[in-house]
Amino acid sequence: MKIFVTRQTPGNALEELKKVHQVEIWPGPGTIPREILLKKVSGAGAIIPMLTEKIDTELFMAAGPDLKIVANYAVGFDNIDLNAARQKNIAVTNTPSRLGDSVAELTITLILALSRRIVAADRWMRQGNYVSWDPSLFLGQDLSRKTLGIVGMGTIGFEVARRADSLLGMKILYTARSQKPDAAAHNYKFISLPELLKTSDVVSLHVPLTPETHHLIDKDQLASMKPTAILINTARGPVVDETALYDALVNKKLWGAAIDVYENETGLTDDPIWWKMTKLSNIIMTPHIGSATEEARAEMTKIAVENVLAVLSGNPPINPIV
Repeated sequence: MKIFVTRQTPGNALEELKKVHQVEIWPGPGTIPREILLKKVSGAGAIIPMLTEKIDTELFMAAGPDLKIVANYAVGFDNIDLNAARQKNIAVTNTPSRLGDSVAELTITLILALSRRIVAADRWMRQGNYVSWDPSLFLGQDLSRKTLGIVGMGTIGFEVARRADSLLGMKILYTARSQKPDAAAHNYKFISLPELLKTSDVVSLHVPLTPETHHLIDKDQLASMKPTAILINTARGPVVDETALYDALVNKKLWGAAIDVYENETGLTDDPIWWKMTKLSNIIMTPHIGSATEEARAEMTKIAVENVLAVLSGNPPINPIV
């Protein structure tokens, strides 16, 4: 069957898929334009899209009746209209795999880099500013015995907690829709979001983007945090109100932030708030690289392909969302 992939991905699983089906891969550069996407999916039995592609009724209509599965190349699926997929009886899958490890490792890296002001210090050094050692130069914060608040204790949140506990000696608090047995076994304390924000020295976000989590962290929530606290977002950009975050950072109501995701990723350089944040020294910004390891991205490709092969063979999907 015809399979359309919206971006070349790491690993060799797509080459294996080509041995069985007719596979077309958008060569880029960049995100495939919407009008081209709608043409390319026509007649496809499967689509492997990135998070940058909006998968909705319009696309399902453009694809036609042969479409059996959308194998999203991500752990999240906020780019897909799940209700429309259900109505069309189209399977939707994701690629959780090793993202727990890779995103957790980036999160810990951001916590360490921000707390010790590594990026700001590196930039300052490259500008030729160093003259001699100074006891007040780039003072950061210790993490040992500090409190880490995890918002969303899924696979990634748990792996962040485990690393912060064992490597950094941090006390772990978390909030989620329900208490987690694995977290309880490690003595991680379940509390409400308001209490977590009020008491945590570091707050790390690991929730999916839903109507309930859109701007979960807004002006009021940021105001409830300690002025010495730092915020980490490796989840989804719109979980945080970036205008409120900028105001908190520039007015020193928050010590620092590190973000890997953004409210307007497809139009980032047209976003005035983003440009304002680039001028701040108390924020680290990375280009959505949470799962950007060779191992994780190759495994994501493999899982997407396995789901496509399963469904097109008449079997249930391996990682079903719908």
